[in-house]
Amino acid sequence: MTDLKQKILAAVGDDLKAIEQALAENLNPYFDLVSQVAGHILFAGGKRLRPLLMVLGARLCGYSGNHTARFSTIFEYLHAATLLHDDLIDGADMRRGRQVANQLWDNPTAVLTGDFLLARGLSIAADTGLCEVIQTIARITENMSQGEIRQLEKKGDITLGEDDYLDVIRCKTAVLFEGACRTGALIAGGKPATVQALTDYGYHLGLAFQMADDLLDYTQEITSLGKHAGADLREGKLTLPLIHALSRATETDRQSMVAIFENRNFTGAEFASLVEMLKRHGGIAYTEAQAAAHIQKAKTALLPFEDSPTREILMDIADYARVRKT
Repeated sequence: MTDLKQKILAAVGDDLKAIEQALAENLNPYFDLVSQVAGHILFAGGKRLRPLLMVLGARLCGYSGNHTARFSTIFEYLHAATLLHDDLIDGADMRRGRQVANQLWDNPTAVLTGDFLLARGLSIAADTGLCEVIQTIARITENMSQGEIRQLEKKGDITLGEDDYLDVIRCKTAVLFEGACRTGALIAGGKPATVQALTDYGYHLGLAFQMADDLLDYTQEITSLGKHAGADLREGKLTLPLIHALSRATETDRQSMVAIFENRNFTGAEFASLVEMLKRHGGIAYTEAQAAAHIQKAKTALLPFEDSPTREILMDIADYARVRKT
């Protein structure tokens, strides 16, 4: 896993530097407070995966312009906006190993900065001059908002099913990956089949990425995850490992899992017991298998493209999304 990560970073180092520079330049003209709050979340060690996908998608489709880094910031701004809003809604205290923005400043400042980042993303989308890109970004913001509302509506609902879970992660995560890849193809002037192939890649990559992220909530410690293990559980979020385990558990274990889920103030020992039950009833293995299936679909979507270093990087990113530890 470490070798794969280093291989990817070595291949995209220049792209990441260009993205980093563009993110900072696009914030500089605005109010100091906005730049400070936005910078707190933007420059706290994010992977830049979403803007990178747009850059690589454009390159795969033969884009030869010099605006990809700037256009790619759309997707990091949108992502950062959702994180600012999510942390406030969820009552989180840490993000990427740092104190959340609304605790350092206040709730109104965090919300309005998130709104600014959404608007900034739409403004940059308009600069592409492509109606299809603007439509793509508008749909992303609409879907992400719907996903957050649905998740909030289902918070603490032990009856949440797998279809409901998939709908939430499609709106909250997959549409942003999908939109980044689609936009890369659009600004490169890709043919409809090419645009759809990259859209499919991003969609399945996004689903797998979120499933892997949900697994990390049960398997990683704060030192590597950047937030407390079990944080989603404490926030009342029912994710696939628990959903599946509940559907397969004995009545005794099911009651125990439900009791821990509904407690919110569960102990470390209770959380460890829950993880063991998730393993015993297949919740961990099932989620891993579903993530792997979506990764395979993502990689299959790239097969129509000619073999190239860019396609290889996208294949590697798909593999890394499933096995990552952070």
